[in-house]
Amino acid sequence: MEGINPIMASPAVEQAKQAQLNEFAKTAGNLKKVTKTSAIEKNDAKLKEACEQFEALFLDLMYKEMRKTVPKDSLFGDSNADNILRSMQETEMTKNLAHAGGVGLADMLYRQIGKQNVKQPAAVAAKRYK
Repeated sequence: MEGINPIMASPAVEQAKQAQLNEFAKTAGNLKKVTKTSAIEKNDAKLKEACEQFEALFLDLMYKEMRKTVPKDSLFGDSNADNILRSMQETEMTKNLAHAGGVGLADMLYRQIGKQNVKQPAAVAAKRYK
């Protein structure tokens, strides 16, 4: 019994150690929840961004098709540079429009895809980490 420290063997110290272990386990559990929640929020943000980009692309295509129906007029210019500038302007306008809420296509896609709880195929996920 010479090697046993009477202070370290007391029930109060054992209870304190157990309380610390319980607190540590609780903290670890909370950390796992936060990490999982953080990953879900990141995926939701990525999904939202992808839906906005899809809506911007759709609106851009719609504007380009609508532009084709407008008769050509030399007053506003019909050079290649004018056409490129107009196309770039419409693309940026549709990106801003989609980011500001657009026509609601992004929100509808987000709600629909979010319900499905889409997961990555195992083969795709495995390739990412190689």
